[in-house]
Amino acid sequence: QVQLIESGGGLVQAGGSLRLSCAASGRTFSGYNMGWFRQAPGKEREFVAHITWNGGTTYYADSVKGRFTISRDNAKNTVYLQMNSLKPEDTAVYYCAAPKYNSPNYAYSSSYNYWGQGTQVTVSS
Repeated sequence: QVQLIESGGGLVQAGGSLRLSCAASGRTFSGYNMGWFRQAPGKEREFVAHITWNGGTTYYADSVKGRFTISRDNAKNTVYLQMNSLKPEDTAVYYCAAPKYNSPNYAYSSSYNYWGQGTQVTVSS
């Protein structure tokens, strides 16, 4: 049973920074790509960032490119999302996600089988 547990969310002023963590357990972490998604009230869940199994390649949504950085530590079974220059429109519940099998369709939530419980990020103006 794969488990994903996010942490690090909170309330921050616009322009501030937060680092989210997602601790994984239940299978060999290093073999699988990982993603971050977010969902704002009244909106659909959207792709934020993706990292390949060895950390060699990353992808970002245009809305966060240049401000957010995804990384992973396979020795700690943890993936991170460093968020800088936060904006009020970044306010959402952030979820980490893992696939049952690695897929090139990294931006689609349907490519992921396992999800964390989510962590709230609120950016005040």
